[in-house]
Amino acid sequence: MKNNILIYFLAILFSTVACTDLEENPIGALSPESYFQTEQQLEEAVLGIYYYMAYEGMYGRKLYLTINLLDDVSDIGNTGTKSYRVVMNTFNVDANNTLVAYDWLYTYKCISAANSAISGYDKIEITDQDFADQLLAEAKVTRAMLYFNLVRLFGDVPFIDSFVTDPESVASVSRTSVDEIYAQLIEDCEFGIEHLPDMYSSGAIRCRPTKGAAKTLLASMYLTMGDYTNAAKYAKEVISEKADYDYELLTDYSQLWYADNGDTKEHIWTVDFLAGTSWDYISTIVMPMNTDAAGWSVMVPADGLYDLYDDADIRKAETFLSEIEVGGEMTPYTSWRIPRRHYAKFSHPAVGAGSDGSNSGYNYPLFRFSEVYLIAAEALAEVNGGPTTEAYAYLNAVRSRAQIADLEAGLSKDDFIDAVLNERMLEFPCEGKRWFDIVRRQLGSEVYSGDDALEQHDFDPSKHYLLPLPQSELNQNDNLTQNPGY
Repeated sequence: MKNNILIYFLAILFSTVACTDLEENPIGALSPESYFQTEQQLEEAVLGIYYYMAYEGMYGRKLYLTINLLDDVSDIGNTGTKSYRVVMNTFNVDANNTLVAYDWLYTYKCISAANSAISGYDKIEITDQDFADQLLAEAKVTRAMLYFNLVRLFGDVPFIDSFVTDPESVASVSRTSVDEIYAQLIEDCEFGIEHLPDMYSSGAIRCRPTKGAAKTLLASMYLTMGDYTNAAKYAKEVISEKADYDYELLTDYSQLWYADNGDTKEHIWTVDFLAGTSWDYISTIVMPMNTDAAGWSVMVPADGLYDLYDDADIRKAETFLSEIEVGGEMTPYTSWRIPRRHYAKFSHPAVGAGSDGSNSGYNYPLFRFSEVYLIAAEALAEVNGGPTTEAYAYLNAVRSRAQIADLEAGLSKDDFIDAVLNERMLEFPCEGKRWFDIVRRQLGSEVYSGDDALEQHDFDPSKHYLLPLPQSELNQNDNLTQNPGY
């Protein structure tokens, strides 16, 4: 994915930081008018979006930390880590927080790359209409994923859907409502369903969105919006068409967590990191410090999460790291510098990674096939006023792979949905899913207080479901308003 032409293209296109984070055409940048002539150049631009998503400011470290530290299943391990990480975990974040600034800035940089490709589509000489339309669909669906993150983190945000040739045109931009943004994202995903392939020439390529990825993104968006009919519709389509997309639940859950395995049939869409080349700290953040792994112990499982897994659950051993070599001798976590279980997920970097696990070679999952089953189960229970036989089957497919007993019929709607949310919590820790579940189900007051809380935090539901907008943005644009409470 990281070819020299692509790196060169991005180095020029985004070589300077703009006067405002929304400026998409810094001085000296290549614009669609001057750069795009061929389908090859359009493809290079599309690949550039994926390159930026793998940047340290995105899933390589900053965004990865934000979407995991906010939830109740991940905690700060090394309390001496940078303070902007600690306050993100404890809901003491403010508008000057470094993670907030990076999440905003680099997501918009990725959107800028997508808008460049989308604008470039109209400039090229098309020799293969289907291929050109596929590239346009890739850019639109990826942009939809990026905006999906923004609205879930910040709420209403400026919606920029074209390449900005005049920075002044966005200098006073206002926030666009979440509903308006979702309407465009749905349209973009529907375009993707029409024009994206079922799979690429090699089924191992999962870092580029496919028809199945577009449907999965739509299902996730509809679930978040509370449109359970459409969430069920698209999730069920992905399940019924799994052979077309080459999707399956891996029998061996552990194979998901070794970077050298790359993408598997369970991966629907990933962010591709190349060991020794891309700039990421996915492994470093979770691996234990002062051990032979030489990690940082920044993010660890919350105390109590381990005990929520059934002893028969095969995910338990693959989620938690309880021993590792220290000075060449296998040592239990109780004797580590940070004496807590760490994440085993993302703790097996690829050959060629740094000695501390940096440049890990992991492909970070945006969506795995197991999530589609759980979306379908939850949505069907909502649509039907309670769990159906089909809803139980979808939930139990995930439980069966984990080698734990099926959930027996007879639950109320609320109890079944709680069971689905619990299954999502056990299936996806450290994968950036739990916080968004807490937000869409408004669970903050419940999960951050009380005897059963994995983490006790002073959570204010009138404030903490959204992050503040970066103060640097507000200082430059009087038309941007701050989120309540900040």
